[in-house]
Amino acid sequence: MSRRWWDDGWSDADDSGVVRVIDSWLVEEGRVRGFDLHARRFTDACSRFAIRTDAFLHAVTEALPTSGRWFPRVELVDSRLRLWLRPAPPRTTTVRLWNSGPDRRTRPTVKGPDLDHLAALRASAIAADADEALLLSSEGHVLEGSTTSIVWWRGDTLCGPPLDAVLPGVTRALLGPVAEELATPADLADVPVWTVNALHGIRPVTAGLGGEPDLALARQWQDRLEALVSVPIS
Repeated sequence: MSRRWWDDGWSDADDSGVVRVIDSWLVEEGRVRGFDLHARRFTDACSRFAIRTDAFLHAVTEALPTSGRWFPRVELVDSRLRLWLRPAPPRTTTVRLWNSGPDRRTRPTVKGPDLDHLAALRASAIAADADEALLLSSEGHVLEGSTTSIVWWRGDTLCGPPLDAVLPGVTRALLGPVAEELATPADLADVPVWTVNALHGIRPVTAGLGGEPDLALARQWQDRLEALVSVPIS
């Protein structure tokens, strides 16, 4: 694993500094799903700090490995941009959720400021024999997982929490139209629920939320996602 600073050129970096914004995506044999959406989300978040990302993201696309399986992370650290090239963890195909209670993030619609808090929640979930922490609103509505978006099926309609309450998930966007719905865990007791993110794609929830998973439906939609990969161009 290697970290590199970008200052109109690459230089070696360490893990120091305050991380303000991050984004990450899966690279398999040089191909990515939804790179333009990841780039836009990162750029929009960095613009709040008056940081331009154009040259950096162009350099990132050129630095991405063209073989193997990788999970790179782009970061705004203090006022500098950094790339962290990491091998991708194994993909898992199902997920168990652990209810962590009301959401305590400070910036829920920006990826990065609450990174340590979310990592701690996920560690607590793993200690409870689950895979991800489930975040709820103060009113008890389902929001998302510690590293995932959450969606569910109402008959033939794919639904999810209102976008203004959650991180704008790239994989959720790639699934197509998602009907916005406020739902408590009790409201989802009898419907199939998925978590979705860049690393794992679609994972049916098998414990902690929702009803009986439809594994065949999830595989069908995962195949659709995998057909969307392309070589990233910034």
